[in-house]
Amino acid sequence: MGSDPQFAKYPNLALAQDIFTLANPSSPPISRQASLKKLQDAISEHKMAPLYRHLAHPTEGLVNGSGEGSASRPTTSSRRMNGASQVLSGSREAASIDFPWNEQLYEKLKMENDIELETYAKEEADAAETAGDTEVQAAKGKRAEFWARVGDKEKALSSYEAVFEKTGVLGTKIDIVLAIVRIGLFFNDKMLVKKQVDRAKALVESGGDWDRRNRLKAYQGLHLLTTRSYNLAAPLLLDSLSTFTSYELCSYSSLVVYSVLAGSVSLKRVDFKSKVVDTPEVKAILGDGEDKLAALTGAISAGPGAGDEEMKDASSSTPTPAPTAVNLTTLGVSSDNVAEVETHVDFTPLAGLVRSLYVGNYQAFFLALAAVEESFLSQDRYLYEHRVWFVREMRLRGYQQLLQSYRIVSLKSMATDFGVSVDFLDRDLAKFIAADRIPCTIDRVNGIIETNRPDDKNKQYTDVVKQGDALITKLQKYGQAVRLRGSERG
Repeated sequence: MGSDPQFAKYPNLALAQDIFTLANPSSPPISRQASLKKLQDAISEHKMAPLYRHLAHPTEGLVNGSGEGSASRPTTSSRRMNGASQVLSGSREAASIDFPWNEQLYEKLKMENDIELETYAKEEADAAETAGDTEVQAAKGKRAEFWARVGDKEKALSSYEAVFEKTGVLGTKIDIVLAIVRIGLFFNDKMLVKKQVDRAKALVESGGDWDRRNRLKAYQGLHLLTTRSYNLAAPLLLDSLSTFTSYELCSYSSLVVYSVLAGSVSLKRVDFKSKVVDTPEVKAILGDGEDKLAALTGAISAGPGAGDEEMKDASSSTPTPAPTAVNLTTLGVSSDNVAEVETHVDFTPLAGLVRSLYVGNYQAFFLALAAVEESFLSQDRYLYEHRVWFVREMRLRGYQQLLQSYRIVSLKSMATDFGVSVDFLDRDLAKFIAADRIPCTIDRVNGIIETNRPDDKNKQYTDVVKQGDALITKLQKYGQAVRLRGSERG
Protein backbone atom coordinates (compact mmCIF):
# COMPACT_ATOMS: atom_id res chain seq x y z
CA MET A 1 0.00 0.00 0.00
CA GLY A 2 2.97 2.29 -0.38
CA SER A 3 4.86 4.18 2.24
CA ASP A 4 2.20 6.77 3.02
CA PRO A 5 1.02 6.41 6.64
CA GLN A 6 -2.48 5.08 7.18
CA PHE A 7 -4.91 5.47 10.10
CA ALA A 8 -3.04 8.63 11.13
CA LYS A 9 -5.97 11.03 11.40
CA TYR A 10 -7.68 9.72 14.53
CA PRO A 11 -7.75 10.02 17.45
CA ASN A 12 -7.05 13.74 17.52
CA LEU A 13 -4.57 14.17 20.37
CA ALA A 14 -5.12 17.93 20.36
CA LEU A 15 -8.55 17.22 21.89
CA ALA A 16 -6.89 15.35 24.74
CA GLN A 17 -4.90 18.50 25.47
CA ASP A 18 -8.13 20.51 25.38
CA ILE A 19 -9.69 18.11 27.90
CA PHE A 20 -6.65 18.58 30.11
CA THR A 21 -6.77 22.36 29.79
CA LEU A 22 -10.48 22.41 30.54
CA ALA A 23 -9.97 21.00 34.04
CA ASN A 24 -6.42 22.11 34.78
CA PRO A 25 -6.52 24.61 37.67
CA SER A 26 -3.29 26.18 36.37
CA SER A 27 -4.83 27.05 33.00
CA PRO A 28 -5.98 30.65 32.47
CA PRO A 29 -9.77 31.07 32.20
CA ILE A 30 -9.46 32.27 28.60
CA SER A 31 -7.62 29.06 27.67
CA ARG A 32 -10.28 26.94 29.37
CA GLN A 33 -13.01 28.78 27.51
CA ALA A 34 -11.24 28.23 24.20
CA SER A 35 -10.69 24.55 24.94
CA LEU A 36 -14.33 24.11 25.90
CA LYS A 37 -15.48 25.61 22.62
CA LYS A 38 -13.06 23.50 20.56
CA LEU A 39 -14.13 20.36 22.40
CA GLN A 40 -17.83 21.06 21.94
CA ASP A 41 -17.34 21.90 18.25
CA ALA A 42 -15.33 18.72 17.68
CA ILE A 43 -17.94 16.55 19.41
CA SER A 44 -20.69 17.99 17.20
CA GLU A 45 -18.65 17.93 14.00
CA HIS A 46 -17.29 14.40 14.35
CA LYS A 47 -20.39 12.98 16.08
CA MET A 48 -18.39 11.85 19.10
CA ALA A 49 -21.22 10.37 21.16
CA PRO A 50 -19.05 7.92 23.19
CA LEU A 51 -16.53 10.61 24.12
CA TYR A 52 -19.32 13.05 24.98
CA ARG A 53 -20.81 10.50 27.36
CA HIS A 54 -17.38 9.65 28.74
CA LEU A 55 -16.79 13.31 29.61
CA ALA A 56 -20.11 14.99 30.31
CA HIS A 57 -22.59 12.36 31.53
CA PRO A 58 -24.10 13.54 34.87
CA THR A 59 -23.31 10.29 36.70
CA GLU A 60 -20.58 8.61 34.64
CA GLY A 61 -18.76 11.49 32.99
CA LEU A 62 -15.35 12.82 33.98
CA VAL A 63 -16.37 16.44 33.54
CA ASN A 64 -19.36 17.31 35.66
CA GLY A 65 -19.17 21.02 36.26
CA SER A 66 -22.70 21.24 37.65
CA GLY A 67 -21.87 18.63 40.28
CA GLU A 68 -24.79 16.34 39.45
CA GLY A 69 -24.04 12.78 40.31
CA SER A 70 -20.61 13.61 41.66
CA ALA A 71 -21.49 12.17 45.05
CA SER A 72 -21.66 8.69 43.54
CA ARG A 73 -17.92 8.73 42.88
CA PRO A 74 -15.22 9.16 45.51
CA THR A 75 -13.18 12.32 45.29
CA THR A 76 -9.79 11.74 43.71
CA SER A 77 -6.79 13.49 45.18
CA SER A 78 -5.33 16.17 42.95
CA ARG A 79 -1.81 15.57 44.22
CA ARG A 80 -0.93 13.41 41.25
CA MET A 81 -2.48 13.94 37.84
CA ASN A 82 -1.38 11.17 35.53
CA GLY A 83 -3.43 12.37 32.61
CA ALA A 84 -6.64 13.91 31.46
CA SER A 85 -8.93 11.60 33.40
CA GLN A 86 -7.13 12.10 36.70
CA VAL A 87 -6.89 15.84 36.20
CA LEU A 88 -10.59 15.99 35.49
CA SER A 89 -11.61 13.91 38.50
CA GLY A 90 -9.07 15.55 40.78
CA SER A 91 -9.68 19.21 40.00
CA ARG A 92 -13.41 19.47 39.54
CA GLU A 93 -13.65 22.06 42.30
CA ALA A 94 -10.98 24.18 40.61
CA ALA A 95 -12.58 24.03 37.18
CA SER A 96 -15.07 26.89 36.89
CA ILE A 97 -16.32 26.03 33.42
CA ASP A 98 -19.31 23.74 32.99
CA PHE A 99 -19.39 21.05 30.33
CA PRO A 100 -23.16 20.64 30.25
CA TRP A 101 -24.87 17.35 29.46
CA ASN A 102 -27.52 17.53 26.75
CA GLU A 103 -29.52 14.31 26.49
CA GLN A 104 -31.09 15.31 23.17
CA LEU A 105 -27.68 16.07 21.67
CA TYR A 106 -26.34 12.74 22.87
CA GLU A 107 -29.28 10.80 21.39
CA LYS A 108 -28.88 12.70 18.11
CA LEU A 109 -25.16 11.90 17.94
CA LYS A 110 -25.80 8.28 18.88
CA MET A 111 -28.42 7.93 16.14
CA GLU A 112 -26.02 9.39 13.59
CA ASN A 113 -23.34 6.96 14.79
CA ASP A 114 -25.72 4.03 14.30
CA ILE A 115 -26.55 5.17 10.76
CA GLU A 116 -22.86 5.50 9.92
CA LEU A 117 -22.13 2.05 11.35
CA GLU A 118 -24.89 0.55 9.22
CA THR A 119 -23.21 2.07 6.17
CA TYR A 120 -19.90 0.45 7.08
CA ALA A 121 -21.62 -2.89 7.75
CA LYS A 122 -23.32 -2.77 4.35
CA GLU A 123 -20.05 -1.78 2.66
CA GLU A 124 -18.25 -4.66 4.34
CA ALA A 125 -20.96 -7.15 3.38
CA ASP A 126 -20.97 -5.99 -0.23
CA ALA A 127 -17.19 -6.22 -0.34
CA ALA A 128 -17.30 -9.75 1.01
CA GLU A 129 -19.76 -10.81 -1.69
CA THR A 130 -18.55 -8.99 -4.77
CA ALA A 131 -14.95 -7.91 -4.08
CA GLY A 132 -11.78 -9.31 -2.60
CA ASP A 133 -10.01 -9.30 0.74
CA THR A 134 -8.47 -5.89 0.09
CA GLU A 135 -11.86 -4.22 -0.10
CA VAL A 136 -13.07 -6.07 2.99
CA GLN A 137 -10.04 -4.91 4.91
CA ALA A 138 -10.60 -1.35 3.72
CA ALA A 139 -14.17 -1.47 5.04
CA LYS A 140 -12.99 -2.86 8.37
CA GLY A 141 -10.35 -0.16 8.52
CA LYS A 142 -13.04 2.51 8.11
CA ARG A 143 -14.95 0.99 11.03
CA ALA A 144 -11.83 1.06 13.20
CA GLU A 145 -11.15 4.69 12.29
CA PHE A 146 -14.77 5.48 13.08
CA TRP A 147 -14.46 4.18 16.63
CA ALA A 148 -11.17 6.04 17.07
CA ARG A 149 -12.78 9.23 15.77
CA VAL A 150 -15.81 9.12 18.10
CA GLY A 151 -13.70 8.23 21.15
CA ASP A 152 -14.74 4.67 22.03
CA LYS A 153 -11.49 3.19 23.31
CA GLU A 154 -12.40 -0.48 23.70
CA LYS A 155 -14.22 -0.81 20.37
CA ALA A 156 -11.47 1.05 18.55
CA LEU A 157 -8.83 -1.29 19.98
CA SER A 158 -10.77 -4.44 19.10
CA SER A 159 -11.48 -3.14 15.58
CA TYR A 160 -7.84 -2.27 14.93
CA GLU A 161 -6.74 -5.68 16.23
CA ALA A 162 -9.19 -7.35 13.86
CA VAL A 163 -7.75 -5.41 10.94
CA PHE A 164 -4.20 -6.18 12.11
CA GLU A 165 -4.82 -9.93 12.19
CA LYS A 166 -5.96 -9.99 8.57
CA THR A 167 -3.29 -7.63 7.24
CA GLY A 168 -0.17 -8.98 5.58
CA VAL A 169 1.52 -5.71 4.60
CA LEU A 170 4.17 -4.75 7.15
CA GLY A 171 3.78 -0.99 6.65
CA THR A 172 0.04 -1.19 7.31
CA LYS A 173 0.63 -3.27 10.42
CA ILE A 174 3.01 -0.65 11.77
CA ASP A 175 0.47 2.10 11.05
CA ILE A 176 -2.22 0.16 12.92
CA VAL A 177 0.00 -0.31 15.97
CA LEU A 178 0.93 3.39 15.96
CA ALA A 179 -2.79 4.23 15.83
CA ILE A 180 -3.28 2.04 18.92
CA VAL A 181 -0.40 3.88 20.60
CA ARG A 182 -2.19 7.19 20.01
CA ILE A 183 -5.37 5.76 21.51
CA GLY A 184 -3.36 4.85 24.59
CA LEU A 185 -1.89 8.35 24.69
CA PHE A 186 -5.32 9.90 24.29
CA PHE A 187 -6.72 7.99 27.26
CA ASN A 188 -3.40 8.07 29.16
CA ASP A 189 -3.07 4.29 29.30
CA LYS A 190 0.68 4.01 29.88
CA MET A 191 0.73 0.22 30.00
CA LEU A 192 -1.02 -0.01 26.65
CA VAL A 193 1.34 2.56 25.15
CA LYS A 194 4.43 0.73 26.39
CA LYS A 195 3.21 -2.61 25.09
CA GLN A 196 2.32 -1.20 21.68
CA VAL A 197 5.52 0.83 21.33
CA ASP A 198 7.52 -2.36 21.92
CA ARG A 199 5.29 -4.10 19.40
CA ALA A 200 5.85 -1.40 16.80
CA LYS A 201 9.58 -1.49 17.45
CA ALA A 202 9.68 -5.22 16.76
CA LEU A 203 7.74 -4.71 13.52
CA VAL A 204 10.00 -1.88 12.37
CA GLU A 205 13.12 -3.91 13.10
CA SER A 206 11.75 -6.73 10.98
CA GLY A 207 11.83 -4.56 7.87
CA GLY A 208 10.07 -1.23 8.37
CA ASP A 209 10.77 1.59 5.94
CA TRP A 210 12.73 4.75 6.72
CA ASP A 211 9.70 7.00 7.27
CA ARG A 212 8.08 4.68 9.79
CA ARG A 213 11.36 4.24 11.64
CA ASN A 214 11.56 8.00 12.08
CA ARG A 215 7.93 8.26 13.12
CA LEU A 216 8.39 5.51 15.71
CA LYS A 217 11.37 7.41 17.13
CA ALA A 218 9.09 10.32 18.02
CA TYR A 219 6.49 7.95 19.49
CA GLN A 220 9.11 6.26 21.65
CA GLY A 221 10.51 9.57 22.82
CA LEU A 222 7.10 10.94 23.81
CA HIS A 223 6.22 7.74 25.66
CA LEU A 224 9.50 7.84 27.60
CA LEU A 225 8.81 11.47 28.42
CA THR A 226 5.48 10.54 30.04
CA THR A 227 7.21 7.90 32.17
CA ARG A 228 9.90 10.34 33.40
CA SER A 229 12.67 8.60 31.45
CA TYR A 230 14.04 11.91 30.22
CA ASN A 231 17.55 10.53 29.75
CA LEU A 232 16.22 7.95 27.29
CA ALA A 233 13.73 10.31 25.66
CA ALA A 234 16.22 13.11 24.94
CA PRO A 235 18.30 11.43 22.18
CA LEU A 236 15.17 10.09 20.46
CA LEU A 237 13.36 13.42 20.50
CA LEU A 238 16.42 15.42 19.47
CA ASP A 239 17.11 13.02 16.58
CA SER A 240 13.49 13.45 15.45
CA LEU A 241 13.81 17.21 15.01
CA SER A 242 15.44 17.08 11.58
CA THR A 243 13.20 14.33 10.16
CA PHE A 244 9.92 14.92 12.00
CA THR A 245 6.77 13.93 10.11
CA SER A 246 4.55 12.65 12.94
CA TYR A 247 2.21 15.61 13.02
CA GLU A 248 -0.61 13.32 14.14
CA LEU A 249 1.36 12.90 17.40
CA CYS A 250 2.17 16.52 18.24
CA SER A 251 3.11 19.79 16.60
CA TYR A 252 6.68 20.58 15.65
CA SER A 253 6.92 23.36 18.22
CA SER A 254 5.75 20.94 20.92
CA LEU A 255 8.44 18.50 19.82
CA VAL A 256 11.04 21.26 20.19
CA VAL A 257 9.79 22.00 23.70
CA TYR A 258 9.92 18.33 24.70
CA SER A 259 13.36 17.88 23.14
CA VAL A 260 14.86 20.95 24.80
CA LEU A 261 13.44 20.12 28.22
CA ALA A 262 14.55 16.48 28.05
CA GLY A 263 18.01 17.46 26.83
CA SER A 264 18.42 20.22 29.41
CA VAL A 265 17.77 17.96 32.35
CA SER A 266 19.61 14.83 31.18
CA LEU A 267 22.50 15.62 28.82
CA LYS A 268 26.06 16.31 29.90
CA ARG A 269 27.33 19.81 29.27
CA VAL A 270 29.26 18.92 26.10
CA ASP A 271 26.27 17.08 24.62
CA PHE A 272 23.94 19.82 25.83
CA LYS A 273 25.85 22.37 23.78
CA SER A 274 26.13 20.27 20.63
CA LYS A 275 22.63 18.76 20.65
CA VAL A 276 20.55 21.55 22.17
CA VAL A 277 22.32 24.91 22.27
CA ASP A 278 23.91 24.70 18.80
CA THR A 279 21.30 22.57 17.02
CA PRO A 280 19.93 24.45 13.97
CA GLU A 281 16.40 23.14 14.54
CA VAL A 282 16.40 24.46 18.10
CA LYS A 283 17.99 27.79 17.10
CA ALA A 284 15.31 28.26 14.46
CA ILE A 285 12.71 28.22 17.24
CA LEU A 286 14.53 29.57 20.29
CA GLY A 287 17.26 31.66 18.67
CA ASP A 288 17.25 35.41 18.33
CA GLY A 289 18.66 37.81 15.77
CA GLU A 290 21.40 36.46 13.52
CA ASP A 291 21.40 32.97 15.04
CA LYS A 292 17.72 32.49 14.25
CA LEU A 293 18.07 33.90 10.75
CA ALA A 294 21.08 31.69 10.04
CA ALA A 295 19.17 28.62 11.23
CA LEU A 296 16.13 29.48 9.13
CA THR A 297 18.21 30.06 5.99
CA GLY A 298 20.25 26.91 6.54
CA ALA A 299 23.55 28.76 6.93
CA ILE A 300 24.41 26.90 10.16
CA SER A 301 22.99 23.54 9.17
CA ALA A 302 25.54 22.71 6.52
CA GLY A 303 28.16 21.55 9.02
CA PRO A 304 31.74 22.76 9.13
CA GLY A 305 31.59 23.86 5.52
CA ALA A 306 29.18 26.64 6.31
CA GLY A 307 31.60 29.58 6.46
CA ASP A 308 31.27 33.08 7.77
CA GLU A 309 30.91 34.42 4.24
CA GLU A 310 27.69 32.49 3.71
CA MET A 311 26.29 33.75 6.99
CA LYS A 312 27.12 37.35 6.05
CA ASP A 313 25.41 36.98 2.70
CA ALA A 314 22.32 35.59 4.36
CA SER A 315 22.16 38.39 6.90
CA SER A 316 22.84 41.07 4.33
CA SER A 317 20.00 39.90 2.14
CA THR A 318 17.57 40.45 5.00
CA PRO A 319 19.10 43.03 7.37
CA THR A 320 16.08 43.33 9.66
CA PRO A 321 14.33 39.96 9.72
CA ALA A 322 10.87 39.79 11.19
CA PRO A 323 10.51 37.37 14.08
CA THR A 324 7.72 35.55 12.27
CA ALA A 325 9.45 35.21 8.91
CA VAL A 326 8.98 31.46 8.91
CA ASN A 327 6.30 29.57 10.82
CA LEU A 328 7.96 26.25 11.57
CA THR A 329 4.79 24.91 13.15
CA THR A 330 3.30 24.60 9.68
CA LEU A 331 6.18 22.68 8.10
CA GLY A 332 4.97 19.34 6.84
CA VAL A 333 1.33 20.21 7.46
CA SER A 334 -0.98 19.87 4.51
CA SER A 335 -3.08 22.79 3.36
CA ASP A 336 -6.21 21.00 4.56
CA ASN A 337 -4.98 21.24 8.13
CA VAL A 338 -3.71 24.82 8.12
CA ALA A 339 -6.78 25.97 10.02
CA GLU A 340 -5.87 23.59 12.84
CA VAL A 341 -2.32 24.92 13.24
CA GLU A 342 -1.60 25.88 16.84
CA THR A 343 -1.68 29.43 18.07
CA HIS A 344 1.46 31.43 18.64
CA VAL A 345 3.71 30.08 21.40
CA ASP A 346 6.06 32.37 23.32
CA PHE A 347 9.36 30.49 23.59
CA THR A 348 11.12 33.28 25.48
CA PRO A 349 11.17 31.46 28.86
CA LEU A 350 12.52 28.28 27.28
CA ALA A 351 15.17 30.16 25.33
CA GLY A 352 16.17 31.97 28.52
CA LEU A 353 16.46 28.68 30.38
CA VAL A 354 18.82 27.17 27.80
CA ARG A 355 20.93 30.30 27.42
CA SER A 356 21.28 31.06 31.14
CA LEU A 357 22.12 27.46 32.04
CA TYR A 358 24.84 27.26 29.44
CA VAL A 359 26.50 30.62 30.17
CA GLY A 360 26.18 30.20 33.94
CA ASN A 361 23.86 33.12 34.68
CA TYR A 362 22.20 31.32 37.57
CA GLN A 363 19.94 34.10 38.77
CA ALA A 364 18.44 34.38 35.30
CA PHE A 365 18.38 30.58 35.18
CA PHE A 366 16.16 30.35 38.26
CA LEU A 367 13.85 33.05 36.93
CA ALA A 368 13.61 31.30 33.56
CA LEU A 369 12.96 27.97 35.29
CA ALA A 370 10.01 29.47 37.16
CA ALA A 371 8.67 30.92 33.91
CA VAL A 372 9.08 27.57 32.13
CA GLU A 373 7.15 25.83 34.90
CA GLU A 374 4.33 28.33 34.59
CA SER A 375 4.21 28.50 30.78
CA PHE A 376 5.03 24.92 29.76
CA LEU A 377 5.25 22.37 32.56
CA SER A 378 1.93 23.34 34.14
CA GLN A 379 0.09 23.67 30.83
CA ASP A 380 1.05 20.49 28.95
CA ARG A 381 -0.62 17.16 29.68
CA TYR A 382 2.59 15.21 29.11
CA LEU A 383 4.74 17.47 31.30
CA TYR A 384 2.33 18.27 34.12
CA GLU A 385 2.72 15.07 36.11
CA HIS A 386 6.50 15.39 36.48
CA ARG A 387 6.78 19.17 36.72
CA VAL A 388 7.90 19.16 40.39
CA TRP A 389 10.56 16.54 39.67
CA PHE A 390 11.79 18.48 36.64
CA VAL A 391 12.15 21.75 38.54
CA ARG A 392 14.01 19.98 41.34
CA GLU A 393 16.39 18.25 38.93
CA MET A 394 17.11 21.49 37.11
CA ARG A 395 17.91 23.24 40.39
CA LEU A 396 20.28 20.37 41.16
CA ARG A 397 21.90 20.76 37.78
CA GLY A 398 22.51 24.45 38.40
CA TYR A 399 24.03 23.75 41.80
CA GLN A 400 26.28 21.01 40.43
CA GLN A 401 27.47 23.15 37.56
CA LEU A 402 28.53 26.00 39.83
CA LEU A 403 30.11 23.83 42.54
CA GLN A 404 32.20 21.90 40.02
CA SER A 405 34.22 25.06 39.43
CA TYR A 406 35.15 25.68 43.07
CA ARG A 407 36.79 23.89 45.96
CA ILE A 408 35.29 26.23 48.54
CA VAL A 409 32.55 28.77 47.93
CA SER A 410 30.83 31.22 50.21
CA LEU A 411 27.26 30.31 51.06
CA LYS A 412 26.24 33.96 50.81
CA SER A 413 27.89 34.50 47.41
CA MET A 414 26.28 31.35 46.00
CA ALA A 415 22.89 32.45 47.29
CA THR A 416 23.44 35.82 45.62
CA ASP A 417 24.41 34.13 42.34
CA PHE A 418 21.13 32.19 42.33
CA GLY A 419 19.05 35.08 43.59
CA VAL A 420 17.76 33.23 46.67
CA SER A 421 18.16 33.61 50.42
CA VAL A 422 20.90 31.86 52.34
CA ASP A 423 18.32 29.90 54.35
CA PHE A 424 16.62 28.62 51.20
CA LEU A 425 19.93 27.59 49.65
CA ASP A 426 20.98 25.86 52.87
CA ARG A 427 17.75 23.85 53.05
CA ASP A 428 17.75 23.02 49.34
CA LEU A 429 21.37 21.91 49.23
CA ALA A 430 20.93 19.84 52.40
CA LYS A 431 18.31 17.68 50.67
CA PHE A 432 20.61 16.92 47.74
CA ILE A 433 23.62 16.32 50.02
CA ALA A 434 21.63 13.88 52.16
CA ALA A 435 20.63 12.00 49.02
CA ASP A 436 24.27 11.85 47.81
CA ARG A 437 23.42 13.93 44.79
CA ILE A 438 26.01 16.65 45.53
CA PRO A 439 29.44 15.73 46.98
CA CYS A 440 29.89 18.65 49.37
CA THR A 441 29.46 19.73 52.97
CA ILE A 442 27.99 22.93 54.40
CA ASP A 443 29.82 24.74 57.19
CA ARG A 444 27.08 27.07 58.38
CA VAL A 445 29.23 28.49 61.18
CA ASN A 446 31.86 29.78 58.76
CA GLY A 447 29.29 30.28 55.99
CA ILE A 448 31.06 28.17 53.38
CA ILE A 449 30.38 25.17 51.15
CA GLU A 450 33.25 22.75 50.69
CA THR A 451 33.12 20.34 47.79
CA ASN A 452 34.38 16.80 48.16
CA ARG A 453 35.60 16.00 44.71
CA PRO A 454 35.54 12.27 44.11
CA ASP A 455 38.92 10.74 43.37
CA ASP A 456 38.66 8.25 40.51
CA LYS A 457 41.43 6.05 41.88
CA ASN A 458 39.90 5.95 45.35
CA LYS A 459 36.51 5.21 43.85
CA GLN A 460 37.94 2.36 41.79
CA TYR A 461 39.70 0.99 44.89
CA THR A 462 36.46 1.15 46.89
CA ASP A 463 34.54 -0.58 44.11
CA VAL A 464 37.14 -3.36 43.90
CA VAL A 465 36.99 -3.91 47.67
CA LYS A 466 33.18 -4.05 47.62
CA GLN A 467 33.05 -6.39 44.64
CA GLY A 468 35.83 -8.52 46.15
CA ASP A 469 33.94 -8.88 49.41
CA ALA A 470 30.82 -9.91 47.52
CA LEU A 471 32.80 -12.45 45.49
CA ILE A 472 34.44 -13.94 48.62
CA THR A 473 31.03 -14.28 50.27
CA LYS A 474 29.65 -16.13 47.26
CA LEU A 475 32.69 -18.43 47.13
CA GLN A 476 32.34 -19.22 50.83
CA LYS A 477 28.68 -20.13 50.36
CA TYR A 478 29.57 -22.25 47.35
CA GLY A 479 32.34 -24.05 49.33
CA GLN A 480 29.94 -24.82 52.17
CA ALA A 481 27.43 -26.25 49.73
CA VAL A 482 30.08 -28.47 48.14
CA ARG A 483 31.27 -29.78 51.52
CA LEU A 484 27.73 -30.62 52.55
CA ARG A 485 27.13 -32.55 49.37
CA GLY A 486 30.43 -34.44 49.85
CA SER A 487 29.49 -35.47 53.36
CA GLU A 488 26.14 -36.71 52.12
CA ARG A 489 27.89 -38.98 49.60
CA GLY A 490 30.23 -40.31 52.31
